[in-house]
Amino acid sequence: MKHIQWFPGHMTKAMRMMEECVPLVDGVMVVLDARAPAATFNKKLKKLFGAKPVLYLLNKSDLADPAKTDAFIAEIAKGGALALACSAANASAAAKRIAAKANELMREKREKDAVKGIVRPLRFMVAGIPNTGKSTIINALAGGKRTVTGNKAGVTRGKQWIRLQGFELLDTPGTMPPAFEDQALARHLAYIGSINDDILNLYEIAEALLGELSAAYPSFLSERYGLEDLSSPHAMLEGICRRRGFVLRGGESDLDRAARALVDDFRKGRIGRITLENAADFAGFFG
Repeated sequence: MKHIQWFPGHMTKAMRMMEECVPLVDGVMVVLDARAPAATFNKKLKKLFGAKPVLYLLNKSDLADPAKTDAFIAEIAKGGALALACSAANASAAAKRIAAKANELMREKREKDAVKGIVRPLRFMVAGIPNTGKSTIINALAGGKRTVTGNKAGVTRGKQWIRLQGFELLDTPGTMPPAFEDQALARHLAYIGSINDDILNLYEIAEALLGELSAAYPSFLSERYGLEDLSSPHAMLEGICRRRGFVLRGGESDLDRAARALVDDFRKGRIGRITLENAADFAGFFG
């Protein structure tokens, strides 16, 4: 499979802008994708934030394996940080839980400010990998559409301050690490749509995804696609073609169409609630 690498030029500018804004905020909300918490954890950003308090939001938890999400929250807590599972799809509930957790994170700061007679909104930078749902979470907290959102990586390009009751949030562009040290995690970013599809070979991505799903969630593939032969990714794509009628002229299987359908099904949660990683494999990763 082709080596995955994606770091558009605008991300260098975005990282520089974020570094300049760190002194302006009291804390940071880092949005992770609950289906791939390790892959969407950008260690470069953690270094950028320094000693600022961080709240990790495992977004899209409605698409993820609940038991694995709980395990990742526990693993992040071992590193001394707060973490919360949420789904911006349920905006009202997510907003209440995030606001409560943010207040918990900043309780000491608020108490110190109160002693000094300082009354002002607390400022958070909202950061993360592209397409994890940063802007959607901000809109949920704001109770309406205040930022531009999209299901394509790289929608947010500039910074913008969003003023809420008790908080001010700085929405920032999604940023990748300059290089992917772990190609397995890079593939996870490709599966969830955090890397621009235009630079990917979706057939290769679909085969790699099928290899992982057949090992971790074989029953989901059988239930969704009626697959009986899970012996290889190619056999599974052939099976999807037969079940869905993806056939070219001459009777040849339209494997590219099957690959696109599979990736789309995964991203939209149609296959099942799936988490691509196990917290036990990332002990100390978030510390």
